[in-house]
Amino acid sequence: MYTSLREAIADLEAAGHLVRVTEEVDPYLEMAAIQLRAYEQEAPAILFENVKGSSMPAVANLFGTMERSRFLFRDTLERVERVMELRENPPKALQAPWKYTGAAAAATNALPLKRLKTSPVGLKEIKLSDLPQIQSWPMDGGAFITLPQVFSEDPDRPGVMKGNLGMYRVQISGNEFVQDEEVGMHYQIHRGIGVHHTKAAEKGEPLRVSIFIGGPPAHTLSAVMPLPEGMSELTFAGLLAGRRFRWSRDEEGSVISNDADVVITGDIYPGETKPEGPFGDHLGYYSLTHEFPLMRVRKVYAREDAVWPFTVVGRPPQEDTTFGEMIHELTGGAVKQEIPGVEEVHAVDASGVHPLLFAVGKERYTPYQKTKRPAELLTIANRILGTGQLSLAKYMFITGGENVPSAQDEQAFLQYVLERVDFTRDLHFQTNTTIDTLDYTGGTLNEGSKVVIAAYGDRKRELTEEVPKALAEAAVVRKAHMVLPGICAIEPAEGVQMEEVQKALEEAGGFDSLPLLIVCDDAAFTAASMENFLWTTFTRSSPAEDTHGLNETIRDKHWGCTTLLIDARRKPHHAPMLEKDPEVEKAIERLLVPGASLHGILA
Repeated sequence: MYTSLREAIADLEAAGHLVRVTEEVDPYLEMAAIQLRAYEQEAPAILFENVKGSSMPAVANLFGTMERSRFLFRDTLERVERVMELRENPPKALQAPWKYTGAAAAATNALPLKRLKTSPVGLKEIKLSDLPQIQSWPMDGGAFITLPQVFSEDPDRPGVMKGNLGMYRVQISGNEFVQDEEVGMHYQIHRGIGVHHTKAAEKGEPLRVSIFIGGPPAHTLSAVMPLPEGMSELTFAGLLAGRRFRWSRDEEGSVISNDADVVITGDIYPGETKPEGPFGDHLGYYSLTHEFPLMRVRKVYAREDAVWPFTVVGRPPQEDTTFGEMIHELTGGAVKQEIPGVEEVHAVDASGVHPLLFAVGKERYTPYQKTKRPAELLTIANRILGTGQLSLAKYMFITGGENVPSAQDEQAFLQYVLERVDFTRDLHFQTNTTIDTLDYTGGTLNEGSKVVIAAYGDRKRELTEEVPKALAEAAVVRKAHMVLPGICAIEPAEGVQMEEVQKALEEAGGFDSLPLLIVCDDAAFTAASMENFLWTTFTRSSPAEDTHGLNETIRDKHWGCTTLLIDARRKPHHAPMLEKDPEVEKAIERLLVPGASLHGILA
């Protein structure tokens, strides 16, 4: 177990999981560029000892691989899994009591431990500008904290056990923020801190907030965990760390993590906002500048030996992909307990996580039906879309029945659905609803649509693996490439509109074995890999606005078609894509030459 981030770094280094960079590195784009390469090449964690403009070293790629993440939590992972199993299914303890003998003790030992001293233990006061000012992408609005643990208390029920610890991005410089006095807080209103903020605003009171950075790696992971109802993130942090979360209050009453490397305290006042962003985000695009809550900074504390942890987000996979895998390992069964009838829910990482869900459920409502069709699956789908962050999904494919592939096997799952789907019946839209704040496909912040594609029953078709002749020869199509059996990416001829594509393909006919067409800007790119297909299709389309079909029908206000067309081309209202700076990529090559710190580590 680790008592600090320094201990974890030393342990990683001793095991060959960490490399030091002794040369001066610029926090403006260079450090992020190195992290991106390190993750892509499954390199060790990197300790930057000489950060330009700051005396504080920084560490990146801590969670760069599942192997390294499991190594960090090797002493506690099994106990945590057993505690989570008990919370999800208490009767398990009665079925195999010997297996869970240490679980209760582990959970008790995880209770947060309050230190009585009001002065932060081992911390000194510094300024925000003393921190590494890391900017990841060229168009970012300034420097951001990318691995914060943001703590707030419930105004109606104060106290750490009812508090919320979440990971919300924090802008510490740039835009209109007063240096060293203000930071921007970006979060969605349904998140834990958003609920607290709303309650405080209704009372006309400021919301007291503490931002912890660093500390044992378990604290960072705990801030992103979707925990079962009633389990505190601070309790989980202690459980995963194998050591109780040490906390206190400073003289102003702010909660302090005594194990953190840096603590920032402040207040969010009702109605106070400032422009935050842009920020290169995990969908692979910039989230643009918008008004978000402003936090007035009270104090900034740091350990004498503080290390600044950071990551970079961008088009998946990135380091936050590993977070997702760890979360699935630890809480994968929780959704089955929370939503009856659910067998599996998979948030597809390659699509940016939030845009696309694959789900498997049970179908038990109508066993007497002669024609098998979705029934209970639709109820389950609505429950899923009303649950936590799953509510941010735009597209959900859900199925059930015999021999259903795991939703984690994305290609097999999609093929199973497309073999059974009836697009005249199985499309269920929600329009003018809320979507992810980071997603601009709806044209307006937080607004867009959703669609549930629920397929059930016997196989209806064989999926073609070749581009149909009628499609290859269509004058309205410039290029066509098969993505998967039953899925084809097409580029329309220049100047051709969607209505012309639909009409020409309807006249040509012969698409019974090709249920899904993706209309895109680059068919070869989209079809080159499963990852390209998922990213292009589901980050560049809005279900209601960009869904079209061959032989469209409307019956009892239900829209359907025979072959589905998704318009996944870039639109003027979409946010810019993330692109690396060629000059920065060239500049970091100095660290890769013989004799430099990263020679033989990165290519």
